[in-house]
Amino acid sequence: MEGVAEMTVLQYLHHIDQSLTLSINSMSSGFMDKVWMFFSEQVVWYPMYAVIAFFLFRKLGWKRGIVCTVACALTVLACDQIGNVVKDAVERLRPCWDMNMVDGGLRILEDKGGKYGFYSAHAANSLGFAVCSIVCFKNKSSLNVKAYSIGICIWAVLVGMSRVFVGKHFLGDVCAGFIAGAVFGYVIAKIASVFCKRLGLND
Repeated sequence: MEGVAEMTVLQYLHHIDQSLTLSINSMSSGFMDKVWMFFSEQVVWYPMYAVIAFFLFRKLGWKRGIVCTVACALTVLACDQIGNVVKDAVERLRPCWDMNMVDGGLRILEDKGGKYGFYSAHAANSLGFAVCSIVCFKNKSSLNVKAYSIGICIWAVLVGMSRVFVGKHFLGDVCAGFIAGAVFGYVIAKIASVFCKRLGLND
């Protein structure tokens, strides 16, 4: 009985997720399609990562800059690779591979890609990088990172949500990705902070 009840709850949550995903996916058209596709494309953000790495070195010094840049890179790597493992283990179809979603009017703006989508690596990578970089900048107590924190978190949310708009992920996949990314980013950044402290690099 417990197994049946659990499956019923999961099916109900999946139904809600389907409805919310279709509602969000249907909101955009025309010019905004191009905007969401732009946010969804990872390659276009490489220059931004390079600029942030530059400021990590400039604001924190080259030694802390190296540690923090490596921490951010490890966060993205962990989010991405563990995400692949979770996708294969959970085997939750992406909405673009779910015929109920397609028949329900899902708009697919990108190549379908792999079949499984839980959790969203885009969402995890973006928020993980944001959280890790914020914590790393805070290694220097004299820095005011409020504006950066708000801006980079808004960017991360837009990147994650773009995956719903282009039809590649359910909203639940994205939310799970945000949680995973925040955890990985915070933990890895804190490990980097401890490493810096032991080397006498923190303020």
